[in-house]
Amino acid sequence: MGSRWFAGFLVVPLVLGAGGLAGPAAPANAAVPARAAVPVTAQPAAQAVLPTELSVDQQRCSATGGTGSSDDPFCTISAAAAVVQPGQTVLVEPGHYEEVLTIRRSGTPEAPITFRASAVRGDVRIGKVRSMEGPTTGSVIIFAGVHDVALRDFVVEGVSGAPAVTVDGSTRVTIDGNGIRGATASGGVRITGASRDVTVSRQWFLIGGGPVVAVGAGTVNAVVVGNQGYSRVGMVVTDAPDTVVTGNTIITTCGRGIDVAGDSPGASIRNNIVATAGSVRQVCADPAAAAAITVAAGSTARSVVDHNLIDPVSGGPFYVWGGTAHTTRDSFVASTGQGVNDLATNPGIDIVDINYWRSWITLRPGSPAIDSADGSAPGALPSDILGNPYSDDPSAANTGTGSGYRDRGAWERQGTLDAGAIDIRRAAGGGPLDTVATITPTHSWPVEREEGRYAFQFGDQTVARISDVPRASYTYRRAGVSCVSYYVSPNGFRRVNGGVGTTDRACTVTGSYYTAVAPTRLLDTRTALGIPTTVPVAAGGRVTLDLPQVAGVPVADISSIVLNVTVTSPTTAGFLKVYSNATGAITSSVNFVANETVPNLVTVPVRDGRIYLENASGGTVHLVADLQGYYSAHGSGFAPMTPTRVLDTRSAAPVAPNGDLHVDLSDVLPADVTAAILNVTVTQPTTAGVLTVYPDGTPVPMASNLNFVAGQTIPNLVTVPVLGGKVAIRNVSSGTTHVVADLAGYFGSAASGATQSYVPYGPSRIADSRTGDGLIDRTAGPLEKQAVASVEAWYYKAFDGADCGSDCPAPTAVVANLTVTAPTTAGVLTAFPHRTTPPTASNVNFVAGETASNLAVIKTRDAVISLYNNSSGSSHVLVDQAGYFIAAA
Repeated sequence: MGSRWFAGFLVVPLVLGAGGLAGPAAPANAAVPARAAVPVTAQPAAQAVLPTELSVDQQRCSATGGTGSSDDPFCTISAAAAVVQPGQTVLVEPGHYEEVLTIRRSGTPEAPITFRASAVRGDVRIGKVRSMEGPTTGSVIIFAGVHDVALRDFVVEGVSGAPAVTVDGSTRVTIDGNGIRGATASGGVRITGASRDVTVSRQWFLIGGGPVVAVGAGTVNAVVVGNQGYSRVGMVVTDAPDTVVTGNTIITTCGRGIDVAGDSPGASIRNNIVATAGSVRQVCADPAAAAAITVAAGSTARSVVDHNLIDPVSGGPFYVWGGTAHTTRDSFVASTGQGVNDLATNPGIDIVDINYWRSWITLRPGSPAIDSADGSAPGALPSDILGNPYSDDPSAANTGTGSGYRDRGAWERQGTLDAGAIDIRRAAGGGPLDTVATITPTHSWPVEREEGRYAFQFGDQTVARISDVPRASYTYRRAGVSCVSYYVSPNGFRRVNGGVGTTDRACTVTGSYYTAVAPTRLLDTRTALGIPTTVPVAAGGRVTLDLPQVAGVPVADISSIVLNVTVTSPTTAGFLKVYSNATGAITSSVNFVANETVPNLVTVPVRDGRIYLENASGGTVHLVADLQGYYSAHGSGFAPMTPTRVLDTRSAAPVAPNGDLHVDLSDVLPADVTAAILNVTVTQPTTAGVLTVYPDGTPVPMASNLNFVAGQTIPNLVTVPVLGGKVAIRNVSSGTTHVVADLAGYFGSAASGATQSYVPYGPSRIADSRTGDGLIDRTAGPLEKQAVASVEAWYYKAFDGADCGSDCPAPTAVVANLTVTAPTTAGVLTAFPHRTTPPTASNVNFVAGETASNLAVIKTRDAVISLYNNSSGSSHVLVDQAGYFIAAA
């Protein structure tokens, strides 16, 4: 068979062989230039971003102590505390951390530092063990002269001689949601050293002797709110002006309840339940020591007492105001004008689930505390001690102020809670991997607002994260199926009265943006680059390419990479498979014949930090792989186009030997385009050589995009950075050649219209005319001359029983390897949007009897693409999908 012209291209016929999808004969090939890896300069990698979390997990950390990433956590909380930065959260997984934590690093008002226990699957304990006194006789947690720091959800075990937690000379510190135990006379939380704006909220205290909270001299604007405490002494405020004590439930064993001493004017004492007769409710041996609320003479100025509930059974004074004891509420109101809405009666409380870690003081049905608090009291929280919303008990009259139905004390009585449903979707206006998950729970009682009781575990997280609201935002590390499991608890994940409620999961689909790089050689089996030997890859052999990072970006943050893969020096016909799953793939990435050098662009997902290149032939091959770019959370969006011819030198002069062609795309592309996708075809070359496509105005890289021999017509898809609206093409040969280029789309900013993102899906064979699989309205058999076949792109619709609900984006463009096999005549295959006219463009050029393939980016219509056999004969076609693009949220 001789060479012939077809549709303006020189076509060299080859013979289809028996091995795989390639034939046995080809003309002599041009060598692939050998060179070392070159630096990435075309587009800088994304700047490193401070991680939002530092992970601590004594069960998973390494012997060396870890780095604080979720994959390599610290072993101790102190290790994280030594390096934490403003805006970061130290997330501590369940376990017993026998250490003293001294916090010396500060946040800012806009970016506080948070230490948070991940308590969904177990308590996070810090401090002593039960059978011994512990590591120290001092405090277990110390805030030492810091500001803008929070501590949440731990179990803190104090020791004898000092409070469990000390806040010393610190400002804007929040201690919230912790369980604090202490030995005899040790106390719970002490605020000292002229601290300011310290909040102690939603704690459970079980203290052997000392006060559950001690606000010391010089402290200003302390807020003690929503706590429950059981101790010999309740809360003590000494020489600390403007202290707020709101919504606490305090039980003492015949000791003081709330004691404001010394010079502490401006105290606000509201919505508290105070019971000084212990849990057994009996008269105290020394009633005078069991005063419920005491305000010293130096502290009465500007101080307010109201909406409190006092249990009178101890026999102690209800109030001691300015040194005068009052044994009835009426005498106190008449004498001071305070306590008008206070109650002195059985509070109707129970202590439930007493155990070594935590216990809870709950309200019985009919308790006078229900729906009777001041909802506008200073320091009032948006939720109760367990994070539950304030609820309207239908059986109780609403006698409170504000909403009218907040309960006094720290615990809000609830109706039943149904977990409801969850929705996850891509975040509108966010990055391609940004998502928002929303839980829609239902309550049997009216609630003030949705607060607390929620936890989310997004797909690439090791554990669930507690959220104070039923919504959570999350940025995935990789594109694809993005699922979230969620949990709804009626008890703030404290494992009380029913434990943790678990529900199903929901999923969406996320994409990724593209970053083009200067071609960088990752693999060359001829020079032992990427492998330890220069021995060619054996028949059926596989090369494993490890990728700890790509262009400086950790591989865990890479969704897919784009490689120009070249097969050279094959001894027999065959094809190459490139994939990321160790179990293999059935698809072909490069088809070749003996002694032929063939390149093809490959887009392959990156999983587990490696990719595989498998020689599916009966002979040996050498392999070369050049990195062209990668998909991640950062980079440029995509805009697909119907194929548009932007270059055809056949209407002018061929490209000169070792000459450059400067292609101006500014008339067809927006000004801020970063890269273009071109299907570039070499035709009529007079000698063998290579074609290199690169950013205009930059040095010519030592890389090839197309390898050709004299007289050959061969295409290859190229993704090339665009500078100044131009790209350049170098003919690296001693002869002339014509070049044709068809524009398939571009990458750029959202302002340029490039808003779409890439979803890895495959490689998967989605159509094969030999079996009829995947073809719409066609049965098995070759495409006839001038015939069109349509194929529906595969995309994520359901994931192991969880569908993507209302946010299930269909493909706007498909990335697929198109293969023509067993053609009876020469021709070209053109891919284009379904139900449109075939454009003047080509994707695969083939000759009679030859198997040829080429990667294509194809705009879709209704998720369907069409294939046009532009020849006078028939041929089979195969479509191997690598992924697809989706529109922005």
